[in-house]
Parts: sequence; C-alpha cells; structure tokens
Amino acid sequence: MTLDRPRRPRSARAHDAVLTATSALMREDGITAITIDRIAARSGVSTATIYKHWPCKAAIIAEAFGRDTAEVVALPDTGRPIDDLVTYATDLLTHYTSSEGALFAQLLAACATEPQAAPYFHEFFLMPRRAAVEPFWDRAAEAGLTRPGVDAAAATDVLLGALVFRLMSGHGSLSPDEVRKLVDHALHGLLAPAPADPASTGTQPHGRRLRT
Repeated sequence: MTLDRPRRPRSARAHDAVLTATSALMREDGITAITIDRIAARSGVSTATIYKHWPCKAAIIAEAFGRDTAEVVALPDTGRPIDDLVTYATDLLTHYTSSEGALFAQLLAACATEPQAAPYFHEFFLMPRRAAVEPFWDRAAEAGLTRPGVDAAAATDVLLGALVFRLMSGHGSLSPDEVRKLVDHALHGLLAPAPADPASTGTQPHGRRLRT
C-alpha cells in the first residue's frame, strides 16, 4: 500500500509544515514529549487537518524522521560499489550514535505502541533505506565483486542488520574501526573469492578485503 498520495498545493504545504514542526519538536524535547496539540500549535495546522493526513502521532514522527535521515545520510557513488557501501554503513552508524540514535529508539518504541504507525515507518523510513542500498549490490555483481546469485534484498538485510543489532543491543563499541570490522564480517560471505595469488593483489586468501 502506498501512503504518499498526490496532494493539492495547500494540502502539501500543510503536510510539510507538520513534518517540519515535528522534526523540530522531537529534537527539542524528545519523541515522548510530543503531542498532536503541540504539533498543531507549532505548525499552524489544525488538529482536524493533521488527522486527515495521519492516523496517529507516531505515524507523523516516522515520516518526519525518515525524511530527515534521507537528507542527512546520503549514499556516495564513487564507482566502487563495495567501498561506497562501507562508507554508507559507517556514516549511518555515526548518525545513529549521535543524538539521533536516542530518537530512533524512541521511534521504534512509539511504533510498537501505536501499530497504525507501522506502515508509515515501513514506507517513509525503512523502504527508502533499502531502495538506496540495493542497487549497489547490483553494481557490485556486475563488476564481479560478489558471489554469483547474491540476492540484493537479502544482502541488504545482512549488512544493515549487523549494524542495527549492535546499535540496539549496546553490547559492543561502535567506533569507526568496529563498524568497519562489522561490515567486513557481514560482507565476507557475499563477496567473490580473492584471486589465487594474494601477494600479487594485496588481498588475503580468505576473501576480498575492504578498502581502508
């Protein structure tokens, strides 16, 4: 189901005003302090209009957070697909270990308590991240960097899942070196085997090494 439908200019302006107000409020006081009334007061949009666009508070927050993340964490395109994925993963974790990480955890909790928000989290946060990453696997496959038959959707889950688990569990460091190590291990089973002569290629026998 697609939630983002075409809107008339006035409706689109109100929609954007609500998202902008929500973004500001969540960074001022945290997600738990936000109410529909506060969003209405900040945005200048009536609560009745807000409820025409979203079913609940968490749905607004999910869309606003997804929009903000897309603007802050962009995928590079240097022509080296695997290196670009590593850079993206590192930038994403850096983003989530800032104050944004606390907001992300609060967003997940809000979506759990307001199930109506789940489709908004899926469409405006989760799917754009996946849609941005999956083409890089296709490029890596075309360049012969991955094993034959690697599924882009599954590979994306492997890469991002390792990072999100470390972020949410909090059981280990999320320093740049640790992030690179996580990505290295996550990608190891997906990359094509290294050439037979590692001395001539700068790789190790167990598989391709990520650039440093």
